[in-house]
Amino acid sequence: MTGVGTIAVQTFRSMLGNVKMLLWVLLAPLVVITLMYLVFDVKNETDIRIGVPDTMDPTFTEGLPEDVEVLIYELTPVLDTLLDTHELDAFASMEDKGLNVTYKNEDPPKTAAAEQAVETGVRAVEDERLKGIMAALPEEAEIPKIEIETSFLYGDSASTYFEKMFPILTGLVLFFFVLVFTSITLFRERVSGTLERVLATSIRRSEVILGYLTGLGLFILLETVLLVLYSIYLLDVTIAGSMVWVFVIYILLSFSGAAAGMLIALLSKSEVRMMVLILLVTVPQIFLSGLIPFDYIGDWFNNIGYGFPLRYAGDALTEVMIKGNSWSYIWNELLALALFIIGFTVLSILGLKKHRRV
Repeated sequence: MTGVGTIAVQTFRSMLGNVKMLLWVLLAPLVVITLMYLVFDVKNETDIRIGVPDTMDPTFTEGLPEDVEVLIYELTPVLDTLLDTHELDAFASMEDKGLNVTYKNEDPPKTAAAEQAVETGVRAVEDERLKGIMAALPEEAEIPKIEIETSFLYGDSASTYFEKMFPILTGLVLFFFVLVFTSITLFRERVSGTLERVLATSIRRSEVILGYLTGLGLFILLETVLLVLYSIYLLDVTIAGSMVWVFVIYILLSFSGAAAGMLIALLSKSEVRMMVLILLVTVPQIFLSGLIPFDYIGDWFNNIGYGFPLRYAGDALTEVMIKGNSWSYIWNELLALALFIIGFTVLSILGLKKHRRV
């Protein structure tokens, strides 16, 4: 058996022998995700952007709430492209006696606010028409009503805020627990002297790191499968795209967390320093991963997020799980995650040099 295989088997057996640690790693993320589901399963009000053609009744746009930004287009564009590239929350057009509205529905709270705004605009049009016909029609005349036909680019009317946040929340939880689990595991190997004994043999440093990564990888795969299946079948989260790509993204994110965890364990001289490094890696990603809308974050600070793996994983998961897209939309993010894994692994191999006594 090669050095990588030997260390992988040894790591796997040590994990099986620590039942409490294994249960903590597997079940704790599920508890955290459940709590987040209960907290974020709400709808909030926010500012919205609505597009209309230049033929739209001006009474409708004037009747919209003041905080709604209205964009007027000379020609009715392709809605899929328009809603995405122009960052609109809805596009409304008037046809005969009806109003056609397409909502982007990427963010359910914004969709709810857009629906209320459209209803306000419709009431303004109805009131204006009513004033114009009241004098000419008898009292028993029927007042025309505007019928609203609604469609959604992403999701449906039952979409919740948790579904919008789910890809980023689960990525954050998974990354954090894998990072902590790997850091603690390798740090204990250092403290117990196991790592030094391994380094005293002829096994290369690269084999040591790859061996630990392979051994821990089996539990990473198990955790990923458990988390995704739990979210889909128990929390009833809808995945618009392919589940295969969801697993690929989560696995790459998990291995980047494991590789980063090994690097932290090798750089830490004490448990306190290890926890500080874990916080330095994790906390910024809470603010820069998309949990907080990027519109509320300064551009210079927002760009820092591209230095962390969770930013790419969150973008890729949103494309697959919410928008239903696949490889052509996420290959950049997958490449970035792979580079993070390679980078952290290479740095860990270099970091082992100071621990080798022979």
